[in-house]
Amino acid sequence: PTDEREWQDLTVIFATSLGNVRRNALADFTSIKANGKMAMKLEEEGERLIAVTTAGEDHDILLATREGKCIRFPVGEVRVFAGRASTGVRGIRLASGDEVISMSVLRHAEFDVEERDAFLKIAAQRRRAAEPEEAEPEEPVPALPEERFQALLAAEEFVLSVTSKGFGKRTSAYEYRVAGRGGQGIANIETTERN
Repeated sequence: PTDEREWQDLTVIFATSLGNVRRNALADFTSIKANGKMAMKLEEEGERLIAVTTAGEDHDILLATREGKCIRFPVGEVRVFAGRASTGVRGIRLASGDEVISMSVLRHAEFDVEERDAFLKIAAQRRRAAEPEEAEPEEPVPALPEERFQALLAAEEFVLSVTSKGFGKRTSAYEYRVAGRGGQGIANIETTERN
């Protein structure tokens, strides 16, 4: 941010191709000389830095892999490192031959699974109702107070996943459950020979 007063509330998140993540105070990178500054040690030969972004305590990190898996965890799950010469911690456990290809930052959202499922069903029904040419049988509307629905709708974010062959899908960020870092993640997009 151009307003330096905001810097104290932000940290810098690094993600590597091997699934490691690291978090430093933004202040660690405010004065960088012309020859650069060591930001993160890479663990193995072939490991690459995939992404670097700023995030606050009210954010989640979403790591996506080449084989179509992903994991979402709170920024607070990664401790703030004091130095800049370590490898970080495991963000996602990768299957053999897989690698992290992207990192996204999402606003942290609190909801229970039943509430999320009700919101997603109601939102889908309302979108279909706006498209009159698609006549589908009406499903029963789940119970969710309109005020809560509107609050979830206002905070909703979307994730666009695109494959190397150009196939893609747009998904509500609510469908990506918040988990602890270091797990194997969940299926994000199906990868086949076709797509």
